[in-house]
Amino acid sequence: MIIIENGHWKAKELETEINKYFGCKHSQLVSSGTAALTTVMQALGIGYGDEIICPSFTFVASFEAILSVGAVPVMVDVDDTLTLNLKAVKAAITPKTKCVMPVHMCGSMADMDALQQICKEHNLILLEDACQAIGATYKGKKLGTIGDAGTFSFDYVKTMTCGEGGVVMTNREDIYINSDGFSDHGHDHKGVDRGADLHPFIGYNFRISELHAAVGLAQISRVDEFLATQKKNHAALKNILATVPEISFRRIPDPEGDSCTFLSWFLPTEEITKAVVAELKAQNILAGNFYWYNNNWHYVRKWDHLKTGATLSALSPELKEKVMHHANKDFSVSDAVMSRCISTAISLVWTDEQIKEKGEKIVAAIQKVMTK
Repeated sequence: MIIIENGHWKAKELETEINKYFGCKHSQLVSSGTAALTTVMQALGIGYGDEIICPSFTFVASFEAILSVGAVPVMVDVDDTLTLNLKAVKAAITPKTKCVMPVHMCGSMADMDALQQICKEHNLILLEDACQAIGATYKGKKLGTIGDAGTFSFDYVKTMTCGEGGVVMTNREDIYINSDGFSDHGHDHKGVDRGADLHPFIGYNFRISELHAAVGLAQISRVDEFLATQKKNHAALKNILATVPEISFRRIPDPEGDSCTFLSWFLPTEEITKAVVAELKAQNILAGNFYWYNNNWHYVRKWDHLKTGATLSALSPELKEKVMHHANKDFSVSDAVMSRCISTAISLVWTDEQIKEKGEKIVAAIQKVMTK
């Protein structure tokens, strides 16, 4: 961490609290979740020629960060966990694979035991993009602290927010030291002041501001409170939707660890799901219900800019060819999952009456579609 003239930083205080709450040895605050991913990939030595296996259902920042270090995003199918399909991960491994990056989407987790085993067998880095899963756990361990490193986003829609910001978490000192330097212009932070620092490598300015860190300090003490409310509201809404025979729910590898930011549910077919989405929209109750299949931020189907390799400055021809190849693969296995999925965001401020009303309106919309 950088030393301020009076020796006090809100950012350093927040890093200490993050280490305590999430159970990691080191954390490095940065300006966003995207900056966290970019920073940790550099810290891990991921770059030119390397392939990173990641899911076809994620936020665009996941592949943006991979491209920013010159690596190749190798997207693979997801399954009914809405995270990495293990068979697809194994099939995608090549001699150039350096890292597997599960993305814990919508508050829940990938099968971390299986992914750890795959990475161990093939000597691969396991990097957790846990930006959407703050506070979630897997077999008692906080997501983001299980792999070689993990990242969070602290933007305004996350369970814990700084307004904007992110963090790299790791139990490896070498990753922390590299992240600390890279996110501050390559300073080694060994001097008595910034002017005395050496620069062992080139870095960038990804530092978090003190203002954002101060907001995070106020938030982190309330994470358990937020999670308890989310779980209560999630359970209440799920009980209502479970009365519909046609609905099934997302498979969660460790149900106790779900942070419950979303309730993700499936309908029998793409046709029925699209009809329900249309009915929710017609009744003006679609807000807060996300149909990712038609969402251009989170699913490969709508990432035309990636599929065409559209950039403001030229990519190397080799990288552009590989990017376009992997973005235009057959994702029919993922389509079969995502085309039937709706995720309902869980609010912290819902009353019991509002949950009941929301659930009953969704049920009524589904029943109207099913009786046509």
